Amino acid sequence: MIATECTLDDLGEYKSAVQDTLQTLRQQRLPERIWNKDPSLWKNDPEIQKKILNRLGWLNIPEAMLTQVTGLQTFATLIKEAGFKDVVLLGMGGSSLCPEVLRLTFGVAEGYPKLTVLDTTDPASILKVAKSLDLKQTMFLLASKSGSTIEMKSLYQYFANLIRENTEDPIGDHFIAITDPDSPLADLARINQFQKVFIAPPDVGGRFSALTYFGLLPAAIIGIDVQNFLNRAIEMIKDSSAPVSIEKNRSMKLGAILGTLGLAGRDKVTLVTSESISSFGLWAEQLVAESTGKEGLGLVPIAGEDIGKLEVYGDDRLFVYLRVDADDNTLLDKKMDQLQKAGHPLVRLHLRDRLDLAGEFFRWEMATAVAAVISKVNPFDEPNVSSSKAITMKVLEEHKRTGQFEQPPTIMGTDDISFCGVLTSVSTSASTSTSPTAQSLSEVLTQFLKQSVPNDYVALMAYFECSDQHESLLQAFRLKIRNRFHLATTLGYGPRFLHSTGQLHKGGPANGLFIQLTSGDKEDINIPGLAYSFGVLKRAQALGDFKALSEKGLRVIEIRLAADIESGLRRLLSLDRV
Repeated sequence: MIATECTLDDLGEYKSAVQDTLQTLRQQRLPERIWNKDPSLWKNDPEIQKKILNRLGWLNIPEAMLTQVTGLQTFATLIKEAGFKDVVLLGMGGSSLCPEVLRLTFGVAEGYPKLTVLDTTDPASILKVAKSLDLKQTMFLLASKSGSTIEMKSLYQYFANLIRENTEDPIGDHFIAITDPDSPLADLARINQFQKVFIAPPDVGGRFSALTYFGLLPAAIIGIDVQNFLNRAIEMIKDSSAPVSIEKNRSMKLGAILGTLGLAGRDKVTLVTSESISSFGLWAEQLVAESTGKEGLGLVPIAGEDIGKLEVYGDDRLFVYLRVDADDNTLLDKKMDQLQKAGHPLVRLHLRDRLDLAGEFFRWEMATAVAAVISKVNPFDEPNVSSSKAITMKVLEEHKRTGQFEQPPTIMGTDDISFCGVLTSVSTSASTSTSPTAQSLSEVLTQFLKQSVPNDYVALMAYFECSDQHESLLQAFRLKIRNRFHLATTLGYGPRFLHSTGQLHKGGPANGLFIQLTSGDKEDINIPGLAYSFGVLKRAQALGDFKALSEKGLRVIEIRLAADIESGLRRLLSLDRV
């Protein structure tokens, strides 16, 4: 155990509140009850408790997966020796984010195939991957618990057709799958004689599945030592077990801090990481947001937001610093000390090296479950994700009938950029709203953002390719907003974020300002066997999300760019009043 972690003295004025929480949780026998899988910790309804009981398998899964290490490594070797140079993972949310973090953190060991994670319906992104592949030397990994997500099914149809048209190989020779037993994907794999199907434990939810086949098979494929990786997770489990006092319990202590400070208004959980694990926030934000963001409550994870000057931060921040001791952290250490001295609560988590990421997967799963106990929400469901999907399907059905979409009204636009939605200005002295007249694009955006009040946050939701250029420009835009309005910011790409932070957006507290960024497509792709293209599907998902946010009375605006996305983003950055 690392004794210097989660020092309550780093929490400043919140130290006593967390101490009180820990005492309460100890009196409630929280450690014993969690490890005994007691669903009444979260909800009293017997029907909901039955569902929760079927989502607690993550507690014991690392030990169980140790028995599968040989099989995983043997299969990874078979893929390598069969001459496959690329493995493309087709999945969404909890099925794709852990593999993406592992790929970005560890790279690919010498001699192992390149791993690409494709979790999008954006035509440009799909075409870029497709054009880079030698299909004869490519294996596709379909990853989906339910086996029924529209994105995974559409991507399968597209790539299976490419295999059919460009090779003489049986389709199944180029596909493997991870899914729950008896799912539609399991049936698809059987019918098409996939190379291999890995059956996931059905009592582990998608966002809690990092240490199951969903994370470990991709890890083995890129040459990670899976046994050593799991052993690091088991170390964290031992330090988080019921016999460890809750004050020293590495996972439950973090959960007590997250839950207590979240209810106290420090609900913007700002993740700061050493360079070698900089992608960790991609996974952590979906776990925290989708698990806690419901019933009007929720923690807002802030990942990938560069550290700024002290004056840009409000009193809604909790900083969590994941420090890899093997990295050079000189500059980060200095910045974290400055934030703490300025009165911001800080949690320091220490990792020896990158392999300790396995322990962090477990620690954050446990901490998130504990935080949900404190806020009394069920961390294992995602009701608003389902409702957004239903709206998207209605939008698609309408397009099939009419050949067009019902678009949000245009507020103001030019040839390369348009602002769409309904712009209102809420009076601070009365519960009335007006429709202000803006004279420029800059004024439209400024008026939208001026609706904010302290402790709000701004979510950028981009429905186009996640390229290095686009990412750089969007990061600059989010920092421009933060620095001007002193609001926390998030950045997600659609439809990936719909399966993660999208739950928080619609089910959590109504303190978000949502900026949807969309674009035209230079080239579209038909989906074999379906009545719509990827471009149509992506647009339907964006409109479905816009409608879901609007129908809940949330503040949302669409910024519609032309097909030259980079030019549109530069124009957006040049707006002088933001």
